Order: sequence, then structure tokens, then C-alpha cells
Amino acid sequence: MPKKNLVLSRRSFLKKTSAAATSFAIFPLTSITSSLNSSDDNRILVIGAGLAGLSCAYELDRNGFNVMVLEAKSHPGGRVRTYRDSFADNLYAEMGAEYINSSDKYVQKYCKQFELNILPAKQYDGIYVRNKHIYMKDLKSGRVELPFDGTLKGKLFGQEVKYIKKWIDLAKEKGIGNEKIQALDKISVEKLLKQGGAPNDIIELYSYLNATESTSVPSKMSGLSLVLNYVNTSGFNENTTEGRILGGNDQLPKAFAKELGSKIKYDHAVRSVNITPDGVEVDFSTSINNYTIKGSKIVFAIPTTILKNIKVHPGFTKEKSKSIQNQSYGHVMKIAMQFQKRFWDSNNSLGQRVFTDTPLRRIYHFSIDQPGPRGILLSFTSGDDARKLGKLSHKNCMKIAKQTCKEIWSQSDKYWENGISKYWNDDIWAKASYSLKGIGQKGYREILAKSEEPFYFAGEHTAVNYASMDGAIESGVRASNEIRMKIHKI
Repeated sequence: MPKKNLVLSRRSFLKKTSAAATSFAIFPLTSITSSLNSSDDNRILVIGAGLAGLSCAYELDRNGFNVMVLEAKSHPGGRVRTYRDSFADNLYAEMGAEYINSSDKYVQKYCKQFELNILPAKQYDGIYVRNKHIYMKDLKSGRVELPFDGTLKGKLFGQEVKYIKKWIDLAKEKGIGNEKIQALDKISVEKLLKQGGAPNDIIELYSYLNATESTSVPSKMSGLSLVLNYVNTSGFNENTTEGRILGGNDQLPKAFAKELGSKIKYDHAVRSVNITPDGVEVDFSTSINNYTIKGSKIVFAIPTTILKNIKVHPGFTKEKSKSIQNQSYGHVMKIAMQFQKRFWDSNNSLGQRVFTDTPLRRIYHFSIDQPGPRGILLSFTSGDDARKLGKLSHKNCMKIAKQTCKEIWSQSDKYWENGISKYWNDDIWAKASYSLKGIGQKGYREILAKSEEPFYFAGEHTAVNYASMDGAIESGVRASNEIRMKIHKI
């Protein structure tokens, strides 16, 4: 197909993104080409309208730069995805990135700027493992112990610490740059724990706890990352304070998108990038044709699972290319289940936010800010369980979800109405959950974040606070600052 230089007017953009989703059906190609304008070669092209790309473009735009965002999907947000149309009574559920920590300064900043409120999440109050129902208060008080060998009383998370304590102490004494500490990047969490004398039960429990948060399994996670998590912080645990945006997390990317307006081009899938004597050229496709657009710089704000499929000429450096090809991501599936009644709030209920060793892993009442009587239980499944569920038909997946809920809340099947799932590894524009520290990937983040003129890089995988919405925005702001410093020589 022929290629054409493309800059859509605001009018054509609004028609293109109409709710009917019949792109260009009522807008002839001749009308599109008549509005083309290839004269502006100084624009900055941002690939991806997730939180990384949106925050980068937003900051560039408000600082006077000519910016355009190319997004393959028909909506903003990337891996932030709020489902609304699937449920009754105006209920909704977060099927993508969900929680915000009190230390997430970038999300907190922009929520305040866009007048979005953060709703505190309820703490976990139940545990269901090895067919045992355990109240969190009973575990914390020491009245009940976990049915796993080698565990300590009074806590759920952090059971692995005593088996790696010598490494934590060494890192604190000699520094994280110590040669022996850095060598831990070559072995897995599973192997490190076994070397420390951890019984198999501890490794299994770690799979249901920390590894679930990382969307992976202990055999594929870096031992170095585990140690550094406890050197730098206390790690995620049952007492971690979390929240989410009241009314839906999708309001944050939508707020960015509203400010950028027609500078975002939806349904524009980038296929290749070429450096030219005058700058860069990006080849992309829409529903009806292929096009080329020019610019001065490019910000890649997409996961490496997608970036590695874009043809870039003359290409990145050897170490960058290696990191892009090999960066580890996990598997994740979320299931939202609608019930007629919120039985989890009854006096004899195990709880409304439960840790489990079932295929659903985390199961919790999501609709705490929405009126009843209906309600939604949301599950967060990762690692091998997510991969297995992702291969099932919708019917069989919901069968497992319904049965699992019945194991925890015996009356739940009486109130079941329907459910819906999202397996992110099957999403063609994500193909993964979020990044993790894989074995032998020490230094990947710094390599992936480093600019290679005229290319800049954003995305949670390039952030210090990786695997989070806050990290995505952190990276977008960083990339925008790098471009400003380069152009203005700040």
C-alpha cells in the first residue's frame, strides 16, 4: 500500500475517534489526505498513550513543545483499564493496574492536579490456604499458625527473611555493590532460599505471596532483587497501605488525554522507525492504510514486549537491543465476579479481602465505594496459575472462579450472576503483565532508560519504582526532562 505523510486536523480526529468505532467509514480517504501537512519536522513523536507516554507528552506540551502521541489502541491508559459496561448498577472494576501506595509521589501529584481523589483500600482480613480458613486477626495475635513448615508466628509475609538474613546483613555492612551481593543476580530466589536452608513449604508460600505480587515464580526471579528489597525497604506485606482512584483509575489517563486533545492519534499502530538526515520517520498503519510521519525525536513509551517487534533503522546499541529482547515480564489475570448480594460482609464471613493459595490467589471486595446490594469480587492471579487460566475458555475459567469462591464463602454460589476476565499476556498491545527483575538482568533498567539520540525511552520497566503506575509516570517525566535539557541545553 502507498505511504502518505499524515497530520490529522482536530475535526478529522474527532470524527475518527467517535463512539461508533467505525473509523473512516464516513470520512473518505480523499478528505483525510486533503488535510495532510508534512511541513513540521520538529515535532516530538511519543509512541504509546499509557501513563508513561501521556505524562511525557503532557509535560512537553505544557512546556511549549510540538508533540504528537501515536497510540495503537482506541483509548488511552495502556495497562490501566477500568471495565464499566460489563456490570449492572453502574458497578465497575479495575482490570489492569490498580493500587497506589502512599509513597507514590507522581500519581499523588497528578491526582491532586486533576482533582482526583484516592480511596484507601481495606486491609486484608482473611487467609485461605491448604483448605484452612484463617482470620487475619487470629494469625497476627499468634492464636493460629500458618499450615506451612518453617513459618514464624504472628505474620504472613516475610517468612523467607531468616533464610537470607546473612545476605541482608552483608549488603548493609559492605554495601549493595559488594561483589558477593552482586553475584546473587546469577541465581534464582528459589535456589537462594534452598541454599539458606528454607524448607519447600517456605518456597511454596513465597510463590503465593511475594511472587504473586511480582507476577512470576521463585525459579525465575533474581536472588539479588529479593535481598535488595529487604535492604532498601521492608517489602510488601499484609500491613501495606494501598488505595486507588475513586471512581476508577482510568480517570487519570483520561485527564492527561483531555489536556492533550487531538495531539493523540488513536488506532495508529507503529510498524517501523527510520533515522533520516533531517530527523526521524515513523511508519504506521490505521484501519485503512499505511502512512509515514516525520519528527525530530521519538519517545518509546511502550513495553519491551511490543518495542522489540518494531523495526528500527539503523537500530539501537547492542546492550540496549539485548535488554529489550530479554527483559522479563510476568503473567497476570484478573477476574471480576458480580454477585447479587455482598455476602462477604456478613458476620460469619472469613473476610472481604483474602489471601489464598487457590488459582485466584488474591480475592477481594472491589466495590467498596459503590452502593449495593450487588457487589463485585475481584481476583488477582499471576505466575503459572494466570498462564493456566489464560488458556481456558471463558466458561471454564468462570467455573473455576465460581467454585473457588464457594470454597471460601460457602453461600457464594447462590448469589453468583456473572464474571469477566482479562489475561494481559493475550493483549496484543501489551503481551505481558509488568516488568520484573529476572535472573541475570542486573542493570537492565538503567540500560533501557538511557537515551540514544534521537531516541528516548519511558515505561515502568525503565523506572526506579518499576512495576507500578507511579513508575510509569516517573519515567515519562524523566524522558520529558531529558528532551528539554537536550534541546535547551539546560
